[in-house]
Amino acid sequence: MKRRDFHKLLLGTASTALAAGTGVMGDGLAYAATPTGGLTSIVQPEPPILVLALNQQLPTMQVAGKIYESLLDFDLDLNPKPQLAEEWSISEDGLTYTFKLVKNAKWHDGEPFTAADVVFTCTELLPAVHPLARDYFSHCESITALDDHTVEFRLDAPFAPFLLCFESSSSPMMPKHLYEGTDFRNAPANDTPVGTGPFKFSEWQRGQHIHLVAFEDYYREGQPGLTEIWYQIIPDAASRSVAIETGSVQLAQWGDIETFDVARLAAMPGLEMTTKGYEFYSPVLWYEVNLRKAPFNDLRFRKAMMHLLDKDFIVERIMFGLAAPATGPVASTTKYYDPQIPQYDFDVDAANAILDEMGMTRGENGIRTTIRFLVAPYGEIWTRLAEYFRQAMSAGGIEVILDSTDVAGWGTSVANWDYEVSTNMIFQYGDPALGVSRSYVSTNIRKGVLFTNTQGYENPEVDRLFTEASQETNDARRQELYTQLQTILAEELPVLWMTEQRYATIYSDQLKDLIVSANGVNANFARAHFA
Repeated sequence: MKRRDFHKLLLGTASTALAAGTGVMGDGLAYAATPTGGLTSIVQPEPPILVLALNQQLPTMQVAGKIYESLLDFDLDLNPKPQLAEEWSISEDGLTYTFKLVKNAKWHDGEPFTAADVVFTCTELLPAVHPLARDYFSHCESITALDDHTVEFRLDAPFAPFLLCFESSSSPMMPKHLYEGTDFRNAPANDTPVGTGPFKFSEWQRGQHIHLVAFEDYYREGQPGLTEIWYQIIPDAASRSVAIETGSVQLAQWGDIETFDVARLAAMPGLEMTTKGYEFYSPVLWYEVNLRKAPFNDLRFRKAMMHLLDKDFIVERIMFGLAAPATGPVASTTKYYDPQIPQYDFDVDAANAILDEMGMTRGENGIRTTIRFLVAPYGEIWTRLAEYFRQAMSAGGIEVILDSTDVAGWGTSVANWDYEVSTNMIFQYGDPALGVSRSYVSTNIRKGVLFTNTQGYENPEVDRLFTEASQETNDARRQELYTQLQTILAEELPVLWMTEQRYATIYSDQLKDLIVSANGVNANFARAHFA
C-alpha cells in the first residue's frame, strides 16, 4: 500500500470515529475531544517514567509538568511569576533568597505542602538524582524552613541566575512524606506520581495512553480550566498528523509532527500554530561524541567531522526551516551569546586533508575507519539526522554503522557512556550557568546521569571560567567571561553543534490560554481551557 493510500485509510477511520464528537482509538477508549470532556494530546515517544525529579527527557517533562510544580513560573520574557511561592525577596548582598509559600497547597494525596517539603527536596532528593539541581543547590550554604510557609536559601557566593533554578523541570517539589528514607530511584511512590499541580495521575496504559484528571483541591481558585488530559501514545508519524488534522487530538508539540508536515497542518482551518513557549529551553542540537574513545579523542578528527557536516542542509532539508544553524554552545536566543567565535565551514576537501594528515589512510574499499552511531529514538527527524550523518561521513571515508534502541535504552547508553556517537539536544534554561555549563564542566561528569557532561570533556580553565561567570553579577563582565568560554569550546569541539531548534506547537483554535509561560507545553496548563 502506498503512503498516500495509507494516509487516506487512516483519515477515513478517524473521521468516522469522530462523528459523535469523541475519538475512539485503537485501545477501544473514547478519548475526551470536547470542551466538556477535556483535552487530548499526543505524547511521543512514551515516557520511561512520570516522576519529573528522576527523568527530564521531553516526554516526561510534557506529562509530568502538569503533576509537579516548583516555586516559580516564568513569563515569555523569563520574568519570574508566582507558583508555589507567592512572593520572594533577595538580600542586598545577593546571598539570601527568602520565599513565602502559598498556604493552601496540597499534595494529590491530601497532605499539606509545607516548607519542610522544599527543604527536603532541595537538600536531599534533587541533589541525589537530578543533574541540574545537584549543581544549583551546591551553591547553597544552607536551606532552612523559617516556618511552615517560609524558606530561606543562603548562598555561599553570589549566583546570578539563582531565581531561574526554580522552574518546574529544574526543581520540581517532591513530597517529603512519601520519599524520606527511601531509595529515591526505586521508591514505591514512583509508580503513582504525587505532586501539587492542577492535574493528578489517574491511569497509564502502557503503549496506549496516560490519563490525568483535574485536582479538585488545587490551590488556585477556578483552576484548572480543563477537566482532564488524555495523552495518546502514537508511535507512527503519519498517524500523528492524521490525529491532529481530524481533531481526535487537539494538541501536538515538540517533535510530534514531523517538520515536513508542519506548514500543511498550520494552514488548516480550525488549527493554530506557534513557536512561542520554548524560550526557557532554547534547545541546541548537536552530534555528541564519546571523547574517551579513539578516534574521537583526537581534536583533528572532530574538526574533520565538522567540515563534513552541512548545517544549512540540516536546517533546510531535515528541519524545513524550523531551526537555525548553531554557531557554538550558547544559543543566539540566550543571554551572553557571541557569534564572533571560530567556525567550521562545510568543506569536504578540508576534512579529507585533515584525515590524510592524521595518517588515516583509505583501504581498498575507500574506508578509513568505522564508527557506530546510536540513533535517538524520538521520531523520523532523528532517524534522518542519523542517516544524514552516515552519508556526510562517507565523503571522508568514515563508515558509520547505525544502532537503534528505545527511549530508555538510549538514555541508559548515553548516561553510562556506552556509545560512540549520538544526537543530543540540550536546553539552555535561560542562562549559560544553568543550561550550558553542565555539559562542559568536569565536576559534572557523572556516570549514569543523563544530560550531564556525558561526552567526558575536561578543561580546568573552562571549569574556572564557568564558576567565575556564574558568580559575577555585572552583566558586562559576564559577557566577557562567556565570550572567552565560547571561544575555547569552539576551538576544542567537545561536541559538534548543528542547529538551534524552533519547535512548532499545533493546537485547536478553540483551546485558549495554552502557551502562557516560557515553559510552553511543559508548563502546568492550569489556565488552559476551551472557548
